[in-house]
Amino acid sequence: MRIRSLGVIDDAVVELSPGFTAVTGETGAGKTMVVTSLGLLLGGRADPALVRIGAKAAVVEGRIVLRPDAPAAVRAEEAGAELDDGALLISRTVSAEGRSRAHVGGRSVPVGLLGELADDLVAVHGQTDQQGLLRPARQRQALDRYAGDAVAVPLEKYGSAYRRLRAVAVELEEITTRARERAQEADLLRFGLDEIAAVEPVAGEDAELAAEAERLGHAEALASAAQAAHAALAGNPEDPEAIDANMLVAGAHRALETVRSHDPALGALAERIGELGILLADVAGELAGYADDLDADPLRLAAVEERRAALTQLTRKYGTGGTVDAVLEWAEQGAARLLELDGDDERITELTAERDGLRSELSLLAQTLTDARVEAATRFASAVTEELASLAMPHARVTIDVRQAEDPEGVDVGGRPVAYGPSGADEVELLLAPHPGAQPRPIAKGASGGELSRVMLAVEVVFAGSDPVPTYLFDEVDAGVGGKAAVEVGRRLAKLARSAQVVVVTHLPQVAAFADRQLLVEKTNDGSVTRSGVTVLEGEDRIRELSRMLAGHEDSVSARAHAEELLEAARADV
Repeated sequence: MRIRSLGVIDDAVVELSPGFTAVTGETGAGKTMVVTSLGLLLGGRADPALVRIGAKAAVVEGRIVLRPDAPAAVRAEEAGAELDDGALLISRTVSAEGRSRAHVGGRSVPVGLLGELADDLVAVHGQTDQQGLLRPARQRQALDRYAGDAVAVPLEKYGSAYRRLRAVAVELEEITTRARERAQEADLLRFGLDEIAAVEPVAGEDAELAAEAERLGHAEALASAAQAAHAALAGNPEDPEAIDANMLVAGAHRALETVRSHDPALGALAERIGELGILLADVAGELAGYADDLDADPLRLAAVEERRAALTQLTRKYGTGGTVDAVLEWAEQGAARLLELDGDDERITELTAERDGLRSELSLLAQTLTDARVEAATRFASAVTEELASLAMPHARVTIDVRQAEDPEGVDVGGRPVAYGPSGADEVELLLAPHPGAQPRPIAKGASGGELSRVMLAVEVVFAGSDPVPTYLFDEVDAGVGGKAAVEVGRRLAKLARSAQVVVVTHLPQVAAFADRQLLVEKTNDGSVTRSGVTVLEGEDRIRELSRMLAGHEDSVSARAHAEELLEAARADV
């Protein structure tokens, strides 16, 4: 993982190898750079305050080795990323202005994808995560995660039925509470449809009537014009001496016909004049027919105008486009809506039956979830209790209370109506009895800070056997722990590291001694700029750091002896 210009960190490189890695240093030395950088790589909030003053951006780069069939690798490839020799390259850039960019496998991706990959890559635990475990909802999620498919399969079916029940309930409430408004809407639709049906409009009828009204209103003028045009073309029978167009064209054609054989060009013109004579005769005939067929009936004009008035009244009320076609479209939509409104009673019956069926289905699924959780709770509590015995809490006893709250409007579970939600009807609470004779109490009330840290670690060790992730990061979860308990915490972290990569930010030498590798974070200051660096501790350097952690002085003879003893004991234990 490469970190550049991140807060007080300047071009630091942290190599997190498999096994157990402890990150140590003096208070305020920047050990949380590992937590911060991983948080950014896994889609955490981009804070421009992380960028060093004067720098343009902070960059975090990670190289994560994965199996090709690992869920994170599959999801990354679906987003267009490519593995580099079995490793997934991830980078996150945060500008000084607060803009953020993410790249996965050489492809620019939304930051949200990093969050999706995080669930399959790293489990991060710190003081805030311990507080999260105090919430009942998180405890239920932890139990469900441990139970696996026994809960996951019915929970998926339950969630689908629950969402459908919510949708049915909303629709049913809308229909019943808006019955009056819907009845009024139906009455208005019936009135409008009846009014349209009484007129019986036909598509395009308004345009045809408008054209007919225009023609009937000017019938005399149209007839007079047609007759005058006909006389000009074909002659006036009442004036035999008058010259018409047909006569003139015929004369021109005869003049050319007598000489057309002497010049082909003139023959072509004669052909064209002949065609013109035929066209004039055709037009003259059509004009005569038009004048004879023109209907100047005032009664027909009155009927047309009356029909147009009826259509206009409809278009004003129902035709948003001002046409009969728009009126017909409104009628079609109104009829469909009226059919829907008239079917409310039938729909209410259908929805009520579906609601009752879904509630019965939810009751069965909720009971299945409860049974699975109760069974898993017994196994989970026993496993965590066993782990606590190895964490210097030999007499502690963990139980998990799976209960339901009665609700007359709820679903039936165990023969009684109980409240239910999107995750079932169960309330889950982790209880701790720290010593014999103590009553089990919620861990929020019954556990000290050190005990809570060990409970969290025990939970993760148990999870590692049932649903492992490649990497666990613990940020000072050993706070409040010391002495023998600290040794046991280190031992259990080493056990967890047998099946996963474990990174621990710690102040405890008893924990650091069990690590396969120890990293030291140190600050340097040249008077103007503070920088942090990372050093891999080996041999004498590691003994000196453990001595400092034990006694506050790395050259203390007794502290060195104690540090060597811790390392030897840890190696012998492993």
